[in-house]
Amino acid sequence: MDFGMPTLVELQNIDRCVALCKDLQLEFIELNMNFPMYQVDMIDIDKYKKIMEKEDIYYTIHLDEKLNVSDFNKEVSRAYLNTVLATIEIAKQLEAPVLNMHMAEGVFITLPNKRLYLYHQYKGIYLAKLKEFRNLCEKAIDGKNIKICIENTDGYKDFMVEGIEMLLESDVFSLTFDIGHNHGKDGVDEAFLLKHRDRLQHMHIHDAIGKSNHLVIGDGEIDIKEKLKLAKECNCRCVLETKTIAALKETTSRLIRYLP
Repeated sequence: MDFGMPTLVELQNIDRCVALCKDLQLEFIELNMNFPMYQVDMIDIDKYKKIMEKEDIYYTIHLDEKLNVSDFNKEVSRAYLNTVLATIEIAKQLEAPVLNMHMAEGVFITLPNKRLYLYHQYKGIYLAKLKEFRNLCEKAIDGKNIKICIENTDGYKDFMVEGIEMLLESDVFSLTFDIGHNHGKDGVDEAFLLKHRDRLQHMHIHDAIGKSNHLVIGDGEIDIKEKLKLAKECNCRCVLETKTIAALKETTSRLIRYLP
């Protein structure tokens, strides 16, 4: 298994991230495109490639968490599609094997007795947009060693499950298992992820207590050893997804206790 780190808010540039990555003897950095310095127009490809060669590390990329390629507004969805396509080109140049993405749940209407999700109500449009997204990504990746891994977050709604199943019809798409998010949602997505364990290629590793996530491993309620055993069996890359330098250092120092 390869272990990596996320870009941290305390580290304001890639050089500082790389220094910490090397200090902790990790293999890769997950560039978070929610941050301003990791937008498609801010990544200096030549610099990032030189870092890879000099420091013997690599990158994965976390797409914007607000990514919504199914938005009913064509201009909005096109902007997100173009962002993904531009990121795929960056991934090709940096030989980044993973783009991590969230599934948007979209807007819901609060009725007297339930929430009505518009992607459920207009599922035909929702699925058609996802199919277009799938086909464009497949064409852009064009056989390169890049997987778009869909991460579990707040519990998949039925229409999202149907959408993911359709995306997984393409070899371009795989899955990310975020063990903390899963714990915070009482394991609601775990059966789906295990059903598709052959498509599980990426994991976000952090501990959790109830709905409190991104804790140092060993400080929460998750069976970390069990989850790392699954990661090993599925040959997953693992991001140690704590959010501070101190927490990442402590997680890394404890990791050996949990390795299968």
